[in-house]
Amino acid sequence: MGNNKKDLGLVLKEISSIKSVKDIWSSIIAIILAFLVSSVIILLMNESPVEAYSYLIQGAFGNTRALYNTIAMSIPLMFTGLAVAVASRGGLFNIGAEGQLYIGSMCSVLTALAFPGLPKPVLLPLILIAGFAGGAVWGLIPGYLKAVKGINEVIVCIMLNYVAQLFTSYLVNGPFKDEGMQAHTKQISENARFVRYTTSSQLTNAVFVAILIIVCIYILLWKTSAGFKIRTVGLNFFSSEAAGINPKITMIATMALSGGIASMAGVTEITAKYYRFVDTFSPSYGFTGIAVAVLGRNNPFGIILTSLLFGMLDSGALRMTLETSISSSMIKVIQSLVILFVAAPQISRIFSKKVIRFGNSD
Repeated sequence: MGNNKKDLGLVLKEISSIKSVKDIWSSIIAIILAFLVSSVIILLMNESPVEAYSYLIQGAFGNTRALYNTIAMSIPLMFTGLAVAVASRGGLFNIGAEGQLYIGSMCSVLTALAFPGLPKPVLLPLILIAGFAGGAVWGLIPGYLKAVKGINEVIVCIMLNYVAQLFTSYLVNGPFKDEGMQAHTKQISENARFVRYTTSSQLTNAVFVAILIIVCIYILLWKTSAGFKIRTVGLNFFSSEAAGINPKITMIATMALSGGIASMAGVTEITAKYYRFVDTFSPSYGFTGIAVAVLGRNNPFGIILTSLLFGMLDSGALRMTLETSISSSMIKVIQSLVILFVAAPQISRIFSKKVIRFGNSD
């Protein structure tokens, strides 16, 4: 059993080293192609692509405030992208990050409102733990159903997304609604908030939480036996048993971990930006996280770069739309094209296999 585990580890290492260089170049080429195609669209709109991208970059990095806002916008995407990546490494598709971040956010807010008098060094970690636990439980459900009952996790995650959004909406419009017309809870205390670096930007020290979790996940996946189990199960569910791994337990734990990480996207937004739970506050962070993970090739450090890219596009979009006649929807076009070009080789391989099978059947 020990030799099987060692041999499988060497295979995993060899495969990852070969694919990593190809993956980096594939992502770079996808980004370049996306901007080239977008340039053609911009030209058809009688605008200059050079000017449009110049305003985009100025809006994202033109000064300290712009840079801070770009980083701030990338933080929730780091969490959701990492959540999707962890699940993917374990052979699972976590499309439920949106629901997990809603549940985690509500758990963190209720914890903050329940203990407003606790000092910040105690309350802030407690809020993070409560949020992580809420998201982990929400992620554990599809993990358990997949591992034990064989139910497709994608279907379960989609259903749980609706349940989470509607349930939290009920809570914020009902028992925990603050006074006024808007659907939100009471504000959390100062001790429950992350500190902003400047009053004019949205960047807080929550960025260090994101970096810390990314580093921890990298160490977990590539430097520990638990990470070896996750990657082995993701590589081949049945072969992992030959290496002495319980694939069902690993699968459940992986989805729980993924859900906990996804919840941090909402928790940090609540404690750093809104200071309360606001109904439907997420602009689809969970679904954008899928794109971030795909472009980052499910690598924790690659996800940092891709989340910054998406944060740059969102942050710089306002300046571009103000200075040109280009709609902010163009940013979504660029993001979609990036994902299209990243996925194109895989789609091509799938169709090629089907064509070959069809030809052989004749």
